[in-house]
Order: sequence, then structure tokens, then C-alpha cells
Amino acid sequence: MLIRDFVPADCEPLVEVLKANLQFGHPEIDGPEAMLRVSECEAAEFLVAEEDGRPVGLIRGVFDGSRAIVSVISVHPNYQRRGIGTALVSEIAKRFKAKGANHLSVIAAGNLELLKKLGFKQTIRLMTAYPIDSVISEASHKGSL
Repeated sequence: MLIRDFVPADCEPLVEVLKANLQFGHPEIDGPEAMLRVSECEAAEFLVAEEDGRPVGLIRGVFDGSRAIVSVISVHPNYQRRGIGTALVSEIAKRFKAKGANHLSVIAAGNLELLKKLGFKQTIRLMTAYPIDSVISEASHKGSL
């Protein structure tokens, strides 16, 4: 197994990984164009797990100088329970620590047991506004922007 940085050729195989785990909700958030934007973002880490030359997992997150947050972890079902998810989390944690992070949060959809085994504790409730325009229009409507 190889953990490495994302490259544009990973887009389609990683979309398949996300779809296999029912984590491909919106192409504009999870699709190839979004992946390319994330890979160009200086605050982001976007890592890929590769087996036999093929992308089989991914992890994405950001460090804003204060908080390190992982937004996506996904390993193709045919490759789960082989330590790939653990290796992805470990590598992104090392990278964030090198940038100055002293803690790591995960927005988790999927295998909470893996995260619990790695020392994560459930602490908050996540609320999502999609599309973001709904927040802007609602705040403008109430005059509280």
C-alpha cells in the first residue's frame, strides 16, 4: 500500500470509491472538478491510498492555522479491513501536526468504529446548509447578514 498526494488522474477512480461507499452526494462537492479545486487549495491535504497502482481510498481535510478537520475518509469496500483507513488517518495527522495542529477533528460518514479505535470521541452535531445560497438568502431576508 502506498499513501501519496492526489493527482488529477485519480478523479474517476476516487469517484467510484465514494459511490461504492454511498458517499457521492453532490458532484459539485465530491466530483472531479471539486477534487481538482481541493488539490489546489493551500490549506488542504488530499491523500490517496494506492494498491497495485490503483487508487482505492482517500482522505481530505484542511488546517486553517488553528483547527485541523478531516472532511472525507473513504476506502473501497473491497479493500476495507486492511489498515488502509488507519494509514490514511495517520498520514494526514502527521502532516497536520507538521503544520502546527495539536488536535484533529473528523466529519464522519461511515465507519465510526475505526475512528473510535484511533482515539476519536464524538463531540458535536454537524449541521449542513446545501446549497450555501439558502443561508445567504435566509440571512438577507431576516436582515441579519
